[in-house]
Amino acid sequence: MPAVMSGGTAGVDGGGRSLDCRSFWKAGASETPSAPIREFHDALETGDFDRARVHPKFLHTNATSHKWAFGAISELLDNAVDEICNGATFIKVDKSTNTKDNSPMLVFQDDGGGMDPEGVRQCMSLGFSTKKSKTTIGQYGNGFKTSTMRLGADAIVFTRAIRENNVTLSIGLLSYTFLRRTMKDDIVVPMLDFVVQDGQIAPLVYGSQGDWDSSLKIILDWSPFSSKEELLQQFEDMDSHGTKVLIYNLWMNDDGLLELDFDDDDEDILLRDQGQNSGASTKVQKEIIQQHISHRLRFSLRAYSSILYLKKFENFQIILRGKPVEQINIANELKFKKVVTYKPQVAYDSQVVSVRVDIGFAKEAPVLGIFGINVYHKNRLIMPFWKVLQEASSRGRSVIGVLEANFIEPAHDKQDFERTPLFIRLETKLKQIIVDYWKEKCHLIGYQPIDPKLRSQYKAALKDSGGPGVKIRHEASTAQKTGGHLSNLLPQTYDDEAAFRLTANRAGNSNSCM
Repeated sequence: MPAVMSGGTAGVDGGGRSLDCRSFWKAGASETPSAPIREFHDALETGDFDRARVHPKFLHTNATSHKWAFGAISELLDNAVDEICNGATFIKVDKSTNTKDNSPMLVFQDDGGGMDPEGVRQCMSLGFSTKKSKTTIGQYGNGFKTSTMRLGADAIVFTRAIRENNVTLSIGLLSYTFLRRTMKDDIVVPMLDFVVQDGQIAPLVYGSQGDWDSSLKIILDWSPFSSKEELLQQFEDMDSHGTKVLIYNLWMNDDGLLELDFDDDDEDILLRDQGQNSGASTKVQKEIIQQHISHRLRFSLRAYSSILYLKKFENFQIILRGKPVEQINIANELKFKKVVTYKPQVAYDSQVVSVRVDIGFAKEAPVLGIFGINVYHKNRLIMPFWKVLQEASSRGRSVIGVLEANFIEPAHDKQDFERTPLFIRLETKLKQIIVDYWKEKCHLIGYQPIDPKLRSQYKAALKDSGGPGVKIRHEASTAQKTGGHLSNLLPQTYDDEAAFRLTANRAGNSNSCM
């Protein structure tokens, strides 16, 4: 009999069966089952012992923690990254086709340690996690379920593992469609296990053969596959161990189009509904902003995954649609960079924590007005370009920072942090770091020093350097013409040599620039 979990995740089926509503944000409404499917209700009764129940609607409700589809994808990437310690060298993200209805499927495949039959059942259960450590990203035992359900109505998992010289193959179906269309009032997860002996694959039966056959029938009826042989073919491109997840019946937007766009770029997966309007006032600004990672990460999975992990992998790759993702360290993309050390006040009985904050100007400053702090946790990006300092003035413009904050806990969707006193103190400290940096460095990108002494020093240095002919920054003069926050830029040009002379003359003084 299919496993009945006190938690689990499901998706939709691909055999021509799908939910009446394919919009994620509306899919929690009641579904009317078709008459022929009602027979499943009695065939899969789970017994008459007393136990707590989790209604299938909870699968959808639980997945709403992911407001952003890329947030769901990143959790599945995390699962593969956590497998590096078990030998994983890649995670492939690609598109495939459901042969039953020719609809697209989202595929994740890694060569990690895989899961044995017990492990895959833990994976399918809500809230079960054995990964609480100093290095692993996942910790709640919930990310796999919420992520798959956020991306599509159905998911099927194939995993191969070696434990104590035993080679096992396991298949699990998480089908929101199946559960709703059969009017289940509990979460039922059909699973199949196989054992490899002497090169032969044989069913591994934990209950009765009838239960195993029942699970096979459900999986074939509600998955993209029509036979046991087709299911086993999914293991052929795996090595000795690994996991493959196929998500199908992908969610659509209100216009009836897939949320994920596979067509506009053969080497990327795009978010269809994410506005690509940069808000720039000139063509030059628009071109610069649209190419910047802070803009592209909102709708390009390749851009987002390139900065998703702080430290570059040595023997691991994210392969998106057949092409490896080139990792980018934002801190290496800054100019006039400065390193600030922050020591948060954590619990009295804890070890002293020291946090490095890299802060500087965007290379495209001052034309590019993007600003914000990129906060990582255990190497994983949680808050990209967090607008810590939000002001109508130009203060803080083009200032970008990077830090790894392992002393605070991320929210369950790993797109924000729990708003604890520690987090609030961090926010306050970062504001001060930005303000101090701006006062010290703003003239280096062409803003006028407000302090009279500093301004006179700059004019003298500019005069001594022979005027603005040493190095003219075309972008500064271009940006000045746009008005707005850039209206207090120094006239027409910015002279590097003069600025550096001024910096040297200051000899560490911290005159302000507001």
